Amino acid sequence: MGARALPAALLLGVVTGCAAEQAPKEPAAGAKSTATGKSTAGAPAGAVAKGGSIGGKGSACVLPVAFDLASGWSPEAVRIDAEFGALKHGPVTLVCEIDAKPAGNVGYLRVWTGGAGATDPRAALEAFVAEESKSNKDVAYTKTTVGGFAAAEVTYLNTDEFLDAPKKERALAFAAPRGLVVLHLGGMDSEEHEQMLPAYELAKKSVHGV
Repeated sequence: MGARALPAALLLGVVTGCAAEQAPKEPAAGAKSTATGKSTAGAPAGAVAKGGSIGGKGSACVLPVAFDLASGWSPEAVRIDAEFGALKHGPVTLVCEIDAKPAGNVGYLRVWTGGAGATDPRAALEAFVAEESKSNKDVAYTKTTVGGFAAAEVTYLNTDEFLDAPKKERALAFAAPRGLVVLHLGGMDSEEHEQMLPAYELAKKSVHGV
């Protein structure tokens, strides 16, 4: 899948917290919605099937690290737009969007990257959240490790005035040898966010260097 230019709608949508999350496509007949975290035959609620990986050479998005994708989630690289330039939040730039719609959910796992010189994931995450959503509640940061890399994770309630209702979001930042990475999971609303969490957790636990 080829890279695409960053449209004006995305530039506005991500900043307001309403980024490009549209109605999902109808799944094919007989398809399983394992990526949503809902129960399917032979799989407990919260289970998610692996559907490939992203980040390595030759993948849709070449990143400082690689990680697994949930089945049905569709990655696409985001290139710099000639008119609007790159979308930046703090020290990181949006480089990849992984769309949940083919798996039956409305939302994205977005990947942002920065230079290799940034070594403080918590500071990077604080700067990212400040620009990703201008109005937040219940912000909670956690120090952790991901794929052997020092990391910080945040959960928060996006209360932006442009939203119909507050919604849950979360992000993970870690410093890999080839650069800083932020994974951000939003969703159309809190229910969609909760349903997409197994795909986020799959990505998180499978992070490794490339």
